[in-house]
Amino acid sequence: MTKMLAMKFCRGCHLYGMPTMSCGHLELLSIRLDFARKANDRRLSAAPSTPGEAYDYVIVGAGSAGCVLAHRLSEDANNHVLLLEAGPRDNTWMIHMPAALMYCLKNRKYSWCYETEPQKYVDGRRFFWPRGKVLGGSSSINAMVYVRGHAYDFDRWEKEGAQGWSYADCLPYFRKCQTHELGANEYRGGDGPLYVSRGRSRNPLYKAFIDAAVQTGYPFTDDGNGYQQEGFGYFDMTIRDGKRCSTAVGYLKPAMARRNLSVITDALATKILFDKNRAVGMEYLHGRDTVKRAYASRDVILSGGAINSPQLLLLSGIGNGEDLKKMGIPVLAHLPGVGQNLQDHLELYVAQKCTRPLTLYSYQWKFPHNMVRAGLQWFTTSTGVASTSHLESGGFVRSSPDVPHPDIQFHFLPSVISDHGQKPAPCHAYQVHVGTMRPLGRGYLKLRTTDPRQNPIIEPNYLSNSEDVRDLRQCIRISREIFAQKAFDPFRGEELLPGSATQSDRDLDAFVRKTTETAYHPSCTAKMGSPKDPSTVVGPDLRVVGVEGLRVVDASIMPSIVSGNLNAATVMLAEKSADIILGRPPLPRSSAPVWKPSV
Repeated sequence: MTKMLAMKFCRGCHLYGMPTMSCGHLELLSIRLDFARKANDRRLSAAPSTPGEAYDYVIVGAGSAGCVLAHRLSEDANNHVLLLEAGPRDNTWMIHMPAALMYCLKNRKYSWCYETEPQKYVDGRRFFWPRGKVLGGSSSINAMVYVRGHAYDFDRWEKEGAQGWSYADCLPYFRKCQTHELGANEYRGGDGPLYVSRGRSRNPLYKAFIDAAVQTGYPFTDDGNGYQQEGFGYFDMTIRDGKRCSTAVGYLKPAMARRNLSVITDALATKILFDKNRAVGMEYLHGRDTVKRAYASRDVILSGGAINSPQLLLLSGIGNGEDLKKMGIPVLAHLPGVGQNLQDHLELYVAQKCTRPLTLYSYQWKFPHNMVRAGLQWFTTSTGVASTSHLESGGFVRSSPDVPHPDIQFHFLPSVISDHGQKPAPCHAYQVHVGTMRPLGRGYLKLRTTDPRQNPIIEPNYLSNSEDVRDLRQCIRISREIFAQKAFDPFRGEELLPGSATQSDRDLDAFVRKTTETAYHPSCTAKMGSPKDPSTVVGPDLRVVGVEGLRVVDASIMPSIVSGNLNAATVMLAEKSADIILGRPPLPRSSAPVWKPSV
């Protein structure tokens, strides 16, 4: 095997105060792993080249859910599975190097780079929404923080009509997904495809943040994904041996050698094919202008995510009948819930200067020797400052004692970032990303045109509910209280964000509207529920209401957003869905206890 590595300097990109090592500071001109790449090319080129190929299952979207389904459905050699992905393969170091995560967010090769409509209640701002367009989907471009959500989120799903999706039903599938480096217990898994680890940076600022939170009066939790979410501690991350463990790495790559699994990249799904009321296949655009069709004898499964899946349903005549007629699309099934119920998390940044040189400020173009050393260390040993996403500690709290479980989340970062990681840190500083986890505002998406290559209208209605503004104001005050504790005395400089002069409710609310950003968690746009609910899109069996042979499995079917990052819950959802699709009995329900606060 030959490996050719060439690098050069320029002055452009950065992430978390570190270089992207791309067209900015340290550019990898070529990495050629000849034998491994050729083997992978052979597997990908095994996809059919003629229209009309037949399979048992056609899965649209090789993202967090689609890779799981492809792995599980193809375990039986009698099931012939096709996986379609609009983006390319994930064969770039920029995906696999954890610290380079910000490079892909605004790279249209790997991200859909969506944009919302101007937000009426957020100073008319448009919000940038990166979503993965590559094998692994958003699990290939996210920050690798593994957070499941709270147990009560899934109990709420069941109350909202998703029968059989309570926490007791879902926890066994969380365990099935996972190999946790700390070993298996009644909450963690020990032999699943998705590897989960803890950070190894040992930066004293991570511990200072946890200690300061405890000094403020919040509890310490040794596993926010286990018995007790509430409190502060070290985050789990989908990183293995210093490299990202996406669902493409954990689930899809081990299945690629199976002769009954075909994967086609650069394949944009354009329309679901129907025979009367039954979905029988998928029309897709392969490359720029080649229209192809693939047929499914059992199920067509949409796993394109919270934007692509409802968009494809609408393009195929499934959605609000009146809206479809206005677009000139024949109505196959009147389901007004398609594209509705859009939910997302917002977050903002509270930042302070650091009086000691412990942050990632030293890893940007001003310090090329540090940049080169970090890059070479990762390329040769997969260790060092480039082997983590740097969001290694954080926590969950309740905004008030009458809230039953945490509704505010903190991610601590030993650097400062802005504009989705595109602007460099101005000095040694640290910040906390803090936001509310169960916002009250609801949005929607609709077709902009009937061209599947055009992005839909995305209207999240951010801060349309005044309580969401109040809760974000509370986030700032709690963050300031934590940063004011004794644990930060050796490190605390002046406040950079919002700034010490920003104190009144009015000024804090103005700061919220000016600076709040998406936490990259769109969901709930094709919600799962009871078929008796007119807003339901899929039943608990994942079948689209009113048609046959069509299912949706991704974050769009969540009845309501979970209290945390979405990726872990999406992977679990796909694992459980695979058993449902295959007609297998569910895993035995869990009886693991859940911590309850005394106040």
